[in-house]
Amino acid sequence: MTIADEEMERKIKTNGFMTEDIIERAKRVIRVEAQAVSALEARINENFQRAVAILNGAKGKIVITGIGKSGIIGRKIAATFTSLGKAAYFLHPVEGVHGDLGMVLKEDVVVCISKSGNTQELAQLLPIFKRIGVPIIAMTGNVQSELAEHSDVVLDVSVAEEACPFDLVPTASTTATLAMGDALAVALIQLRNFSLEDYALLHPGGSIGKKLTLRIDDVMFSGERLATTQVNAALKDVVIEISSKRFGATCVINSDGKLVGIITDGDLRRLLEKRQDFWEFYARDLMTPNPIVVKTGMMASDVLNVMKIYAINQIIVTDYENHPIGMVHLHDLLKMGIA
Repeated sequence: MTIADEEMERKIKTNGFMTEDIIERAKRVIRVEAQAVSALEARINENFQRAVAILNGAKGKIVITGIGKSGIIGRKIAATFTSLGKAAYFLHPVEGVHGDLGMVLKEDVVVCISKSGNTQELAQLLPIFKRIGVPIIAMTGNVQSELAEHSDVVLDVSVAEEACPFDLVPTASTTATLAMGDALAVALIQLRNFSLEDYALLHPGGSIGKKLTLRIDDVMFSGERLATTQVNAALKDVVIEISSKRFGATCVINSDGKLVGIITDGDLRRLLEKRQDFWEFYARDLMTPNPIVVKTGMMASDVLNVMKIYAINQIIVTDYENHPIGMVHLHDLLKMGIA
C-alpha cells in the first residue's frame, strides 16, 4: 500500500467507515439498481405494446415531461427518441403552466414521468393535456396515483427500494425509468423499420457518423497524388516517385495500367543493406507482388479494419479491373476520427 493509499484509508476510518464498508455499500447500490431493472422485464406486457402503438401512431412530436430527477431522465429519453428519428422534446412542467404549453399540439403524444404519480406540477398539466386531446402515457412508480388515473396507458416503473441508505434518494427508480424509456425507443424503431442508413443520416458528425457514412473514396489520395511506377522502371525512378509522394510507397503497374505489386521505403532500405549494386535493380526485382488492396466504394471503417488485421500503414485502392485509383495512409484514417 502506498503512502497516498494509507492516507486515504486513514481519512475514511476517521469518518467512521472502513474501506471494506465503502466497497460493499457501492456493490449493494449496483445490486439494487440491477434488480430494479431486471424486475421491469415482467412488466413488458399489453400496456407496453399499447404505449409503443400510440407513440408510433402520433403524427406530431413526443412531448416528455417530469419534475426533478424524473425531469432529468425525461430529457435523456427525449434525446434518445430524437436520435432515432422520432422527434421529441422535453417540456418542463413549471415552464409549461407559464406559456410553454403552447408547444403541445393535438397531433402530439405526452409521456409523463413521476415516481409518486401525485406530483403537483404535473397535476396542473393533466386537465390541459385532456383539453388539447393528446394521449397521455404515464411512467410512474404508483399505478394507483392521480397521474395513472388520468393517463391512457400506465407503465409501472416502481422499485422495491432505492439504493440509498434512507430509501429516499431517486437512484434505483431513475435507473428503472431510464431503462423503460430505452425499451420504448428501441421497440419503436423496430416497428418503424429504422435502418442503419437512417441512423447514419441523423449522425453525420463525430466518429459514429464517419464510421457509418465515410467511404474510402472520400479519404484516399488519387490522380497526381497517387504514386505509381512502371514494372520495368529503374530503381532511380522508383526512389524519385516514392520521395515525391507522401506514402512511403509506390504502386507498381504493368503496360495496361493494372496493379502488379507494391514497393515501400522499407523495401529500399533492406536492399541498400544487402546489396552494393542496388542501382542495377528494376521495380520488378524489388516489388512485393499481389499486395493487399481494397476496392473502391468500401466503407472507410472497413478499410481501417483490414489495415489493422494485416498490420500495414498504407493500402492501395483499386477499381474492379485491378487498376490502382488511390492510396490511403493509416494516419489519414485515424485523423478523420474513424477509429
